[in-house]
Order: sequence, then structure tokens, then C-alpha cells
Amino acid sequence: MFERFIKGRSLETAKKTALNLLSEKGDTNAQSMASKLLETFHNLDRAEQLSFFEFMADRFNPEPAAVLAAAQRYADRPDHASLSNLFHTVEPARQELVRRLNRAIGGTHSIVQMRERLLGHLKAHPGLKSVDIDIQHVFSSWFNPGFLELHEITWSSPAILLEKIIKHESVHAIDGWDDLRRRLQPDRRCFAFFHPQLPGEPLIFVEVALVPTIAREIGTLLDKKAEPLESKKFKTAIFYSISNCQPGLKGVSLGNFLIKRVAEKIQQEIPSVKTFCTLSPIPGFTKWLDSGVKAEQFDLTPAKRAKVEHAFKLLRDKGQPWAKILAAGWTSLNVSPEEQAALLCVCFVYLTQASCTKEGDAVAKFHLSNGAQLFNINWAADLSKKGVAQSCSLMVNYLYELDAVENNHEAFVNKTVVYAKSLEKLV
Repeated sequence: MFERFIKGRSLETAKKTALNLLSEKGDTNAQSMASKLLETFHNLDRAEQLSFFEFMADRFNPEPAAVLAAAQRYADRPDHASLSNLFHTVEPARQELVRRLNRAIGGTHSIVQMRERLLGHLKAHPGLKSVDIDIQHVFSSWFNPGFLELHEITWSSPAILLEKIIKHESVHAIDGWDDLRRRLQPDRRCFAFFHPQLPGEPLIFVEVALVPTIAREIGTLLDKKAEPLESKKFKTAIFYSISNCQPGLKGVSLGNFLIKRVAEKIQQEIPSVKTFCTLSPIPGFTKWLDSGVKAEQFDLTPAKRAKVEHAFKLLRDKGQPWAKILAAGWTSLNVSPEEQAALLCVCFVYLTQASCTKEGDAVAKFHLSNGAQLFNINWAADLSKKGVAQSCSLMVNYLYELDAVENNHEAFVNKTVVYAKSLEKLV
């Protein structure tokens, strides 16, 4: 009972400190109050942190009557004073609370960790979405690409940083130090974004392979026993993995700027590299394939719709979900030509027709919205257990033509996927 009392006191202390931090007293003593609040919050248990987030959601909303009055004032007299007043009235006090919390020493990192805790509650408590929107809004300014520093990760980087790269690699797991060492050899590159307020903490990093031509399967790129290529063979940069290191920054645009900055840097340092391309997974493909989607849902010519319908029928006549088929030991190296053609056909439809919808593949959305072109769909490209389970071993090349990025991005915004004409033969 005594422990429950102490915990309850800690939660009330956090709430009271938040209110004080937003008062005039907080304006003059912001650093000490912010430090106290952040320390108190991180010492709360999960249930108490949820209660604090609920307090933030309920207590710091704009006053509806004041918002209405300010909006009417601006409508009646649309000058700079009424507009400024409207902005001030509409902005939730939560945003100012977050800004004042950042005055604490190490505040930025603590707030990123705070949002990570918040994200863990959102699914079960959608009412906290307003809190998340406000924190993400502030983060969009703090983590503006103009404030970020691009650094290359090398084998000479501090061991603690290399350990973080191993820990946070989320696409192709790094199998120990030998594996990491190979990924940092002269024909490989690793670049990360850092923020001045989070020294030694990578925000996001990308791994690049320098090769003669566009790679169409991941095995050779990840072979830790492979001999490094000579620099004269560097013609193509393959972005084969991009990983976020800070879960609390989910939804903050970082990766799109990272790829473009790295491409520009490589182009400057290695003029022989003319082609920039990814070798990317399709993590949503199997789930989509099992979702019951039909060919009639897509914008296709009658002839192509008939071919897609035939492909779906062939794949679904197996009588069980593909997730189970794959888990039972399916291998892309032992399938009929008809099944291979059917999987490539429906994957092309998935990437070109569904990518602009909420059902689309997350990786495809990222690269296509970033201005890349869908270039290749590669069969038997990832034979790992994860690759088979997620996408029947398929992988994709997204091509980054730097002078076409803006047009491709605009096309995707207008619900059109730009793809290589060579892929049309799949449907």
C-alpha cells in the first residue's frame, strides 16, 4: 500500500510540475522544472505514464469558445494581428509544454523516449492521438533536415556506435562483428543522420553496396566472405538496407532526405557511379495476397484483368493461405513456371495499383513517394526465412534518377506509379 501511495504521489507530482512549467513561474525556472518533470515521468510505471498522457490529452486542449471568437475576429478583420491571435489561440498548450521540456539538459533525447512510450499506447487508446500529433508537429521542426548531420560509419568509428548499428539493423540482421566488418569494406558504405542534441545517437542509417551493375538478389551483397571489389568497378550504388534507430521519431521524415543526401555525396566522391538503385523487400506482399483482393478492384484493361484473375485463381486453388504454404517449406527454387509467372503478375499489380492506397506496401510507398521509379521485380532474390515469409522471396529495385525524382514524386502524389516499361510483360 505504501508503494502504491508513493507511485500515486509521483504521478500527481508530474501533473503539477507540468502545470507549473506552463505558468509564468515555469517560464523563469524552465530548466529545473523540465528536468524534474522528465525525471519523474521516466520513473513512472507503464500505467502511470498512460495516466499522464491522458492528463495531457484532456488538460491542454484549446478552448473551443476562444478558438471560435478568434476565428470570427480574423474573418471580420484579416490583418496580421488577428491572424497572430488566431494562431496563438488554436495552438494546444501541449506544444509549448514540449518546447519547455526541451530546455532540460538532455531534454531532446528524453522527449523522443517519451514519445516512444506514447506510441506504445496509441492502438489501445486512440484518444491520445492529439498528444502524438502535437509532439510530432514539434519534432518536424526540431528534426528538420537542415539541422541534421550526415556522417559515414566506418570500421574506425567508436565501438559503441558500431554496436548500435548492429542492434538497430532491421532489414538484414548483422551476424556479428565479421559481418559488420564486411559491410564496411571499401566497396560498401554506411551513412547515418545525427542531431546535434543527440550526440553519438544515430537517428537513421542506410547501407550501400558499390557494384558494377544493378543487383537483383541479396545473397551476394550480404556474403561476408566475399572479396571486396576494386574501385574501378564501382558503377552502381545499391541501397540495400535502411533502418530507423529511434522509435520515438516514427513518422518524422528522415529516410527520404537521407537517401538523396547520400546519393549526392557518392556522386561527388565517386564520379564513376552513375546509377542509384535499391534492392528492397516487399514486407506486405504475402499479407495482401491472403487478403482476398480481386482483380476487378483494379484499373486494368479487360485483357490484363483476365490475366490477373487467372493468376489469382491459380495461386488460390491451393486451398490454404499463402502464409501457411510458405511456412510449410515452400521454396522459390522449386515451383512451376506458371506459379512463378502468377506471383510476379500479382506482385506487379500490388506495387502499381495498391501502392497509392492504405493497403499498399510500406517500403514501396516510401520509395515511390520519395521519387523513385519501380524498376525490377526480382524472382528468388531473398531466400532467407524472412524473405520467403514476407514476399515469396521477391525483391524490388527502385531506381533513383536524380533529375527525375521530383516528377516521379508528383506522379505518385497524383496516384500514379512510375515504372519501367519492361515490367509490362508481367501482366
